[in-house]
Amino acid sequence: MEEKKYTKYEKARMIGSRALQISMGAPFLVKLSEKELESIGYNPIEIAKLELEKGVLPMTVKRRSSKAEA
Repeated sequence: MEEKKYTKYEKARMIGSRALQISMGAPFLVKLSEKELESIGYNPIEIAKLELEKGVLPMTVKRRSSKAEA
């Protein structure tokens, strides 16, 4: 399977958007035990980072191609 490479800006946008969803009550997309949640302090940003690492974020990135503009 092809590994997706994101820029630091794309990662920041995806993590921030997902963390907002989590903080508003969206269900987690990774299984976390109570102990794991306590260790990260129930932090939505850390949960979103874990989801990104596991590749389960329900988001896509659209990039412009310089060839498409020509």
